[in-house]
Amino acid sequence: MTDIFADLIACPACGGSLDHLSCMACGAVYAEDAGVLRLRAGSNARTEAVREFYEVAPFPGYPPKDSLGWLRARAERSPFARMLDQAIAGDARIVEVGCGTGQMSLYLARADRVVVGADLTMASLRLAERARRRFGLEQVRFVESDLFRPALRPGAFDVVYCSGVLHHTPDPRAAFAQVARLARPGGLIVLGLYNAVARIPLRLRRVAARLSNYRWIPFDPVLADRASEPERREAWLRDQYRHPEEHLHTVGEVLRWFRASDVEFVRAYPSAQVHDDEPDDLFAPEPDAWAPERWLAQIGWMASLGHEGGLWVMVGRRRTAADEPSLKAQVQKGFNSPALS
Repeated sequence: MTDIFADLIACPACGGSLDHLSCMACGAVYAEDAGVLRLRAGSNARTEAVREFYEVAPFPGYPPKDSLGWLRARAERSPFARMLDQAIAGDARIVEVGCGTGQMSLYLARADRVVVGADLTMASLRLAERARRRFGLEQVRFVESDLFRPALRPGAFDVVYCSGVLHHTPDPRAAFAQVARLARPGGLIVLGLYNAVARIPLRLRRVAARLSNYRWIPFDPVLADRASEPERREAWLRDQYRHPEEHLHTVGEVLRWFRASDVEFVRAYPSAQVHDDEPDDLFAPEPDAWAPERWLAQIGWMASLGHEGGLWVMVGRRRTAADEPSLKAQVQKGFNSPALS
């Protein structure tokens, strides 16, 4: 393990520092498998079911003829991926929690950024590591780790990216609390989840799929796009239609998670306000929408997000010690306001 990663990785058992994969605090010894650091502690039966699910069909896969250019071109078909890349500083320390086969980790690995991709499933991580080597990216490291006992140092990362993961855990709120701890004070947390309203179209497609024993799945553009790539088509089919653990969430619910973990709301993507403007800067704050407005926005997401499963993003900033006096001053100012006297 090179020095640039030594301050980012920790023993999952006690949180101690590692020296050549041995914990300097508790003495636990870990292993490396074809470049992947194996730092996963034990997990419960429901988490194991998810791990075994992805061992069979890692998601997303790689096509037969890929390249770093292909990966970047594919990622940049998404306006969100482009904005995320543009918003992150060139020297940032990034962790992708639940990186799967590592495509976003590899896409973000440019300039002087240092990226750690962590996942539960070795089959996915082996694909990620082989791609990293093909693409010649030295500033990325992949780690086998459990979300509830992460082999990652708390407060070590400028950006924590976790998309498409927490809604497949037994307790998404508790999982978010673990994710939030990884960001440094003032660091950004980018969280992608299935929206309870926007996912309704896919849930309806799933009814048709199950009734037809998966022979007929109407109106799924991703399946149609992957018709000539059987392995990637099967990976999407399993992930979206046959997953053993799935939860759905709302904007208001995630705002409560943020408050409980001392995370300040930055913005939703798409916006939870009823307008169509995309932000110029993904990390630029927007006002929190009024609750009825949030619900109207989420209903609108059925049209804009429902075709690909209803995944939306919330961005938060971990509060710093300097935020607390500022907050107290605002509260005191409110109590002393003439309108309240």
